[in-house]
Parts: sequence; structure tokens; C-alpha cells
Amino acid sequence: MQIVLPDKVRHIIGQLTEAGYEAYAVGGCVRDSLLGKEPNDWDITTSASPQQVKSIFRRTVDTGIQHGTVTIMLGKEGFEVTTYRIDGKYEDGRHPKEVTFTKSLKEDLKRRDFTINAMAYNDEAGIVDLFDGLNDMEKGIIRAVGNPSDRFNEDALRILRAVRFAAQLDYDIDKDTLKAAGELAGNLNRISAERIRVELEKLLISKHPEKIITLYETGISRVVLPEFDRIMETGQNTRHHIYSVGIHTVETLKNSIGFDASLTDNDIKLLRLTLLMHDMGKPAARTTDEEGRDHFIGHAYISEKIAGNILHRLKYDNDTLNKVKRLVRFHDHRNKLTYPRVRRTIVEISKELIPLWLMVRRCDICAQSMMSREEKLKDIDDFEQMFIKVTEQGDCLSIRELSVTGRDLMELGIKPGPFLGEILDKLLEDVLDVPAHNTREWLLKRASAYLEG
Repeated sequence: MQIVLPDKVRHIIGQLTEAGYEAYAVGGCVRDSLLGKEPNDWDITTSASPQQVKSIFRRTVDTGIQHGTVTIMLGKEGFEVTTYRIDGKYEDGRHPKEVTFTKSLKEDLKRRDFTINAMAYNDEAGIVDLFDGLNDMEKGIIRAVGNPSDRFNEDALRILRAVRFAAQLDYDIDKDTLKAAGELAGNLNRISAERIRVELEKLLISKHPEKIITLYETGISRVVLPEFDRIMETGQNTRHHIYSVGIHTVETLKNSIGFDASLTDNDIKLLRLTLLMHDMGKPAARTTDEEGRDHFIGHAYISEKIAGNILHRLKYDNDTLNKVKRLVRFHDHRNKLTYPRVRRTIVEISKELIPLWLMVRRCDICAQSMMSREEKLKDIDDFEQMFIKVTEQGDCLSIRELSVTGRDLMELGIKPGPFLGEILDKLLEDVLDVPAHNTREWLLKRASAYLEG
């Protein structure tokens, strides 16, 4: 079985081999190549020590030399080359306290997380698969190298990585690996929020975000996302729903896959985060009437607050946090479809987010019962057509798009301050009702009337 190595990777391996050392492409790049995917980067492992690597190549960077890693620069590209090593004791649940360099490729491969990531390759030896990674790939299995408890005790983040790889590759997790992941999930308390965020996000934006349910089934979410446990355990006895809140949420994530081709990576992230959190306020909002029907009045606002707490806890940037919160707040927003109300909805949500908001609503509705589904979807379709018309017409949707400015109003004698802002808000309200009023003459006349009365 042959892999086509990039010329620069083949050059590095060739130079090391010519100098008398072993060298292989290793890990994820081998896995991805076997899957027919373009690797994001190429890692190389070698029997040469860091100093020996540095002596062979003209331009190198000491990326992590204490752990055996040197980056070789070829032109503007960097390639990490790491000496075969044996990891010492892991004291922080993430990194070995020290490493010991070795001449044994097997010793280096056996410290890696999963069999599918523990394969090496060069053109002379072909695939080096000492832990049956090829067979696991053929069966579609994520299996830890050696004893899964040992691997997860070394690095707890591997617990989340197992689920993430399962979602990305649509694989199942080996039963012993899955059992150990659940038993040792508490170790994730030692992992930084940033690391957890990265793995959760990769899971969510994968082709199979529904595998997030594995986090609940193993007890992992109880540690990293307890809010998910609460919705998984909240029923919905209402004519509009056929699933619990949690299963409904998982179904919305499945529904979102159909939109991926039309979205940027960032928009997929915003969409999936919104769907994950859109109903997280339902456990707190739930009430049950005398007939046993559940109601969730105000859940969108509670969900928005919970979403903000989660995103803040996971150290998300403010742009992501604010956009997801807004989409969550308005995910159930409905209004009688008139052009003034459509324009106001666009202003409330923001023109930029309306396409994502429409996707959120479609994913949500298609994960509910069939009750009034056609009418609900038609309502979204009608809103979308009106939105397109409003934007194509160039209707004014913000104060900065008004045909007058604050300076124009000050020339009428209105002093800078809150009153000036109030008048601009009133002028915008007027124009949202009647776009034709967005002329300098009309707006100055209206502003004068507000000033006088």
C-alpha cells in the first residue's frame, strides 16, 4: 500500500535516511492519506536526535526541542520532525513531565492515542502498522493503543478526541475504549477550557454532529457540558414535539448537515453552536398544566443566558458569543408577515445573521412533530422572499442608512446627547414603516416636528 508523499516530505525523509537514520511520516497525515483526504500537515518521526536533525538541515526552529521536536523550514513551509521517544509520567493529565529518546519506532508508536493515528510510512518500508490500525479503519473503529485506561490517564483530552474522531470519520468507538472513556471522564476537569472548546467544536462542525449524544451516554458531558445532560433528561409533552428536549436538539444538528455546502466554516460553527444551545433554557422554563401538557414560556431568553455562560466558560471570542446569543434569543421568533414587521425583524437580528436564522428555524421545525409543519415552513419561506425583496430594494435598515445624519439634526438646533439619539431612532422607525420616507426633505421635516412637540 503506497502513499504519495509531498516532495518536501520525501526530501526530509530522504536526507535523514541518507545520513543513516530512520524517518517516517507518522500519525494523522498517514491516516488521512489512507482515507483519500488531503492532510492538513505532515509530521515526521525519526531515530535522529534533535541535534542530529539540526546538523543535517540548514534552517530549523526549536519548536519543542525539550520534547524532541524540531521544525525544518523549506522555503516558507515548516515541517515538524520529532525524535522517537518514550513519554515519562504524566503529572497534569495532559503532558509528560519528561521524555526519553529511543531508537525504537515501536516504542514511539505505542505512546500514541489511537491505532488509526499510530501508523508510520516511508516509501521504502511502506505502511508500518504495529497496532492493527488498518484493520480498525476497515471496520470503522476508534480503538486506543494498548490499554485505553493508560492512554486516557496519560492525557484526558484523548477522551474527547475519541468522540470527535468518531464524529469526523463516522466510526464507532471500541467498547473497551468507550468504557474507559466514561470511567475516566472526571479527568477532563484537569483540561483547560480552550482545549475542551477545540474538541467540542470539531465534533460539532463534523459531518456527524449527532454523535454528541455519545458524550451523554458515557457521562463525559456531565463534566464538560452539564447543560446538555439537563436537556437530555427533560421531556416535552406537547403536540408540537415528539422528542425530549435533548433528542430534539440532536435531531436539529442532524438536520443542519444539509446546509453545509452553502456555508463558510465559521457559519457552520455559528449554526451548530446555536442549535446545540437553542433550547437549553427549557428545563428551567418548563411548566405543566392541569391536562399534563408542558409549556416553555420564555425559554428563548433563558437559553440565551445559558448560551452566553457556556461560551464564556469555553473562552469563545466575543464575536462568536454575541452572534450565537442573538440567534438563540430569536430562534423561536415569529411575527405576522408584513413588510414593516419583516424590516423590524431584520433590524433586531441583523441583516448579516438572517440567512443563518432562517436555517436555525428550519432545522428546529423539522425536528418537531408534524403538527402545522407545512404552515411553519411556508412562513419561513415567505419571510425569506420578503427579506430578499427588502434587501434588493435597498430599504433603509439602520440609522447610518438614513438620508440625514446627526450633524444635519444639530444644524436644526438639536443638541448632541440622548435626545438627538431618540429622534434618530424615531426617524428610523418611520422609515421602517414607509421606506419612501427616507429622503432628506421628509426626515428634516419630521425631525423639526419632534423638536417642536
